[in-house]
Amino acid sequence: MTALAGRKVGDEVLFYAEKKFVARARIIGLFDNRALAEAVWGTDENQKTWQHIMALDDVTEFAVPAEPVLRGLGVPVPLRSLTLVGAEERLRFLDMVDPAGPARAKVNPPSSGSGAGLGRHDLLRALASLKTHTREQRSSRHKPITLLWAIGRLAAGRERMVEWPRFRQEVAPLLRDFGLADSRVTPEYPFWHLRSSGLWDVAGIEDRKETPTPSRLAEEGASAGFSQDAAKVLRRSLARAEAIGLICSTYLSELDREALLERVGLAGYASASGGLPDGEVDRGRVPRRTRTSSQPVRDSQLVERIKVMYGHACQVCGARIETQHSHYSEAAHIRGLGGPHYGPDRLSNLLCLCPNHHVEFDRLAIYIDEDWAVRRNSTGKIEYKLERHVDHVIEQEYLEYHRGLCGRG
Repeated sequence: MTALAGRKVGDEVLFYAEKKFVARARIIGLFDNRALAEAVWGTDENQKTWQHIMALDDVTEFAVPAEPVLRGLGVPVPLRSLTLVGAEERLRFLDMVDPAGPARAKVNPPSSGSGAGLGRHDLLRALASLKTHTREQRSSRHKPITLLWAIGRLAAGRERMVEWPRFRQEVAPLLRDFGLADSRVTPEYPFWHLRSSGLWDVAGIEDRKETPTPSRLAEEGASAGFSQDAAKVLRRSLARAEAIGLICSTYLSELDREALLERVGLAGYASASGGLPDGEVDRGRVPRRTRTSSQPVRDSQLVERIKVMYGHACQVCGARIETQHSHYSEAAHIRGLGGPHYGPDRLSNLLCLCPNHHVEFDRLAIYIDEDWAVRRNSTGKIEYKLERHVDHVIEQEYLEYHRGLCGRG
């Protein structure tokens, strides 16, 4: 049951038959339905059935010998049971189970800038398949940290390509402060090797197999950054939120996300509420002074309407908090009003929540899937079914944005 318990939406599934991997797909939904399972598969002599059901999409059929992959992962051959493989181990063998073969890992040429060759899903697939150096079963953080830094530049409207001296000046402190404790600070590594992602350009220096030395990068005037196509996609709010959530959840889950995102200019993406005017950061550890600022103005009538619609009961857990003279609930924006999210103040972007689930929703601990199930982000486990009033139309695009922040894009 370990493999079943560890599944989550967004995971990849490989199908095994006759000592080969014969297909792959992506999980888009998880649910238990005993009646459906019995209708499809029946029951065994103990009246048990496969009631844990996965909904799959992006199914691709192929035929790849499984033995090299299984032996490399330390899994007994032939495969006789469901097996859950961690993301780091999977990435080591990605090309071996790719229907396109090792060609996937080749460096893409610099983009033409037309944007036609790269879409949002292509970008996310490339980020999910990022090749990171692994030592003692731990993956280097250099590449994902650098990507967040580069996304921060795009979000601030700065140029995508950066010359080596400035790159080293800005990225090296991040690698020192947020990289693995025993890892050398080598900004030249992500500067050069991020090309293998297919999302990164290096200009001003001839191609070579070995990593150029810092002095060589400076002498030749090398510059690096996202390709034009990738930068174009990342300037769109949904793709940017999904990319940040995916990188943090997949490669940097042990880090203080809030501290890192603040350092790279993406502070508001640490929560769904945003709420900071003009992208400013409230550090809370320094003396305060009174100043004039621009703050989002909420429609008080909408707030009251959503609360009355649900009788102050939380749409997640159903809790209805009693006060001395009334009840208490909170109106939560799905896509936050403040920067950097700039969601709309409308009923279709609101939820009625109890204080606990408001905090968990804003801090990305829970999310709502495409079937209105409320899931724990750390495990993907369903905890509740979202309550929806017949007059409350919730726009899926706002939930999709929130899932992106959670790394569930």
